[in-house]
Amino acid sequence: MQDLKKLIGIAALSLASANAGASTEVDIEQQARSLWHDAILAGYQSLATNAGDFSRAAEAYCESPDYASRKSVEQAWLNAFLSWQKVRFVDFGPVENNNTAWQMQFWPDPKNLIAKKARYLIKSDAEVTPEVVDQSGVAVQGFPMAEYLLYDEPLNTSDTGLPAANTCRLLTSVAEHIQNNSEALASDWQSLRESYLTTEQYRDATIRAGMGALEILEERRLAQPMGMRGTGKRSKYDADAWRSGNSLKTVEASLEGLKTYFLPGLSLLLNNSSQPELTQSIKGQFDEALGHFPELREPMATLLQDESFSQLQGFYVDLSQLVVLVNEMASVELGVVRGFNSSDGD
Repeated sequence: MQDLKKLIGIAALSLASANAGASTEVDIEQQARSLWHDAILAGYQSLATNAGDFSRAAEAYCESPDYASRKSVEQAWLNAFLSWQKVRFVDFGPVENNNTAWQMQFWPDPKNLIAKKARYLIKSDAEVTPEVVDQSGVAVQGFPMAEYLLYDEPLNTSDTGLPAANTCRLLTSVAEHIQNNSEALASDWQSLRESYLTTEQYRDATIRAGMGALEILEERRLAQPMGMRGTGKRSKYDADAWRSGNSLKTVEASLEGLKTYFLPGLSLLLNNSSQPELTQSIKGQFDEALGHFPELREPMATLLQDESFSQLQGFYVDLSQLVVLVNEMASVELGVVRGFNSSDGD
């Protein structure tokens, strides 16, 4: 909350300066990049903090497994995962190094590689170590693998489920890997500051990142599980975080992240364009979409049932309207053409 208040304060000062006519177009774009950089840094720092909490909770659980420590590690995983969702839209810069975005969240996973790799490592005679996780590929290294270990029902009703020794070693090694990547992202983003603020191309890169995230939210994370894309059949397995039942919580977090970390810089640019009214329209549509929560914080499987499906449809309509405002109207006004998004999974 303090980060949000700080960002709102910075945005207000920047807008006041722009409205006073004291800023040139170049100044305004630099101010927008400054807003974005500081906002995304706050997001990465929150991710690093929560990832560290998750790693420590995993260690504590495996050292002394009981009901309380199991609930603690599950909550710590969720807190860290939702922090990732809030900055997931950033698809350029340090997150591109070594496929870090895919390391953090291997999704989509139509071949169920996460489960296959987990079973292989757990049943292996070799001890699972952080070095093994580092060398095992992106399907092993991120939040979905930890989710599998914590929530997969067949695994956790078998003799290899947590807190079995090798399974616990895999959990703690994955949590450590997530923590290391999260801390590196925060540090590397901070180091990028000077280049980000002085490089004009980062304006369009940031806008495209927000556009891409909204498009993926609409098309891949909602429409496909709802049976509106792909096979045409409703399926919870097309959503992320389906094992833990947190698919809609992750969508909510992604929208909150876009509103908190992306929208202030976009608003500054739009307020100094020929269509400043778009700012309030976009802000209002974010509120409309987020207004469906907390009622929508249900497992995707529940919401896909006929008696609940209308709630999901209403949310989809509001999200689609937000996509139109940002990806079609705001992007045209700012002269940004949507390009290929490497995080699309296609």
